[in-house]
Amino acid sequence: MSDDVPSIPGRSAPVIDEIAYDILRAMRRNGRISIAALAQEVGISRASAYSRVESLTRAGIITGYTAEVDTTRLGLGVSALVFCTIQPQSWSSFLQAIGDMPDVESAMVMTGEHDVMLLVRSVDMERMQSLVIGTIADRPEVTKVETAIVMGEVFRRPFVLPDEIPERAAIGVDSGLMRFTRTDGSRGTRV
Repeated sequence: MSDDVPSIPGRSAPVIDEIAYDILRAMRRNGRISIAALAQEVGISRASAYSRVESLTRAGIITGYTAEVDTTRLGLGVSALVFCTIQPQSWSSFLQAIGDMPDVESAMVMTGEHDVMLLVRSVDMERMQSLVIGTIADRPEVTKVETAIVMGEVFRRPFVLPDEIPERAAIGVDSGLMRFTRTDGSRGTRV
């Protein structure tokens, strides 16, 4: 992989080779791996490992390093997915507001009935209720909120690599596994 990571037209992801995937897999297992250990695991020189990690970082593929924690052992025993429907033209203020809430772990813009899905964490149900009803649902940008309490987290991958996605047979639209949900007509038109 060169310093100027090439892209294929029509794709946003840079083209990377199998060694780069091996580096990312090794770093997914252990983000604190030393360059020497990484080089040995992948089968390249230390200089090459360092250069490739730097190149992946410059290309924006590696965006940072963080620790994974067990939220329950940390004292955050209640988690929920909060699905929000947002007033048109009020996205920026809503995204700014939830970005400032420390109990919102992630926010994802989505298609379908709702606009945003939040993963939120709290120490108990009382504080979770206060967060969802008294803070998120009370925002002027929010027209609808649905909450699903997480009963248990089976697994969470830090990331998935493109070469790990298996080929799957195409399915017909008559399979009945997906549905289109119309938005509420009273919400207005989006621009």
